[in-house]
Amino acid sequence: MIYRILRYVIAILVGTASYVGMESLIPLIDPSFLEQFASLGNISHTMVNIIIVTVGTIVGVVIGYLISSFLLHKGLFIAKRLERVLTHIPNQQLIAGTIGLLFGLIIANLIGFAFNQVPIIGPYIPIILSAIFGYSGLRLMARKGPEMYLNYVKQWTSGDNSNKKTKVSKSLRDSSNHVASSHKLLDTSVIIDGRIKELSATGFIDGPLVVPIFVLNELQTISDSADATKRNRGRRGLDILKDMQDSNVIPIQIVEDDYDDLEEVDSKLMRLSLEKHWKLMTNDYNLNKVAKVQGIHVLNLNELANVLKPALIAGEWIRVQVMKEGKEIHQGVAYLDDGTMIVVEDGRPYVGQEVEVMVTSILQTSAGRMIFARVDGGKHE
Repeated sequence: MIYRILRYVIAILVGTASYVGMESLIPLIDPSFLEQFASLGNISHTMVNIIIVTVGTIVGVVIGYLISSFLLHKGLFIAKRLERVLTHIPNQQLIAGTIGLLFGLIIANLIGFAFNQVPIIGPYIPIILSAIFGYSGLRLMARKGPEMYLNYVKQWTSGDNSNKKTKVSKSLRDSSNHVASSHKLLDTSVIIDGRIKELSATGFIDGPLVVPIFVLNELQTISDSADATKRNRGRRGLDILKDMQDSNVIPIQIVEDDYDDLEEVDSKLMRLSLEKHWKLMTNDYNLNKVAKVQGIHVLNLNELANVLKPALIAGEWIRVQVMKEGKEIHQGVAYLDDGTMIVVEDGRPYVGQEVEVMVTSILQTSAGRMIFARVDGGKHE
């Protein structure tokens, strides 16, 4: 309803501008043309003027209505972008910048008033000065304003009034929440992985878990995939999020922040994490490395799982099931519960059986661990 009213308002405004423009245009039209037009219709010059103004106004209204949709779309897009930018600016910096802009405009107009009588360029000097001083005041106060405030606070809190100290320290903590935030930004891989649900239930992580709207959109896209595997993964991620919200063990926040100038979800996650000073939780190896290069605090569940793996040492006996043949002659391959591969020497005859093996060595690589073991012929079943 409001959208339609705004379209009508724009159409009326353009029509009004057309009316004023046509009235200004009539004196410039050749009188002989008007007389010829009047003689064709056997009407007076006044009627000719009225017809021209009316037609021009109607055309303006029609054009205004046709372009109103485009103007409203662009206006809402700009307003949304401006709102996102402003929400990312700390309150102290925003207030200080606004004050600096006002002072800059006041000074510019006071100086520009002295040049108002200069021929030709006089009326334009205040405009130029307003742009220069307004921008300078905005930038200067945005940078120095919070620092001046902190210095004032330090002087004020140097007294003996403990109540004042308490109030000011609380205010400083609130103003710096964006630096020491406990929010954790979840990416698609962590949600689909599912371990975040169990980890949240243990109470080892605190603070809200944040899911951006573009991550939800990616999960929905995966859920609608024609590939059955991808479709199941996407639906699993959505189900895990719903279960975590229902259990209410830890708060789940859905944020509407998005970046239309970026296409990759990983790029959007890193920008959001940098702007909000949030930790990024991911299982993606490449995203983990790139985010750390940019100074983002990354929480990788795979790294946590590797740290929590039970330590094995050479000479220790473990019981495993040989799953398949190895690449080399007489080798068998087994796996721990966490997926770590065990290469069993002389294990090929025991494929499909559980055997006692002795750990001979452990190879640690960037991709994970690989354990080498051998079968003790006297202990297998």
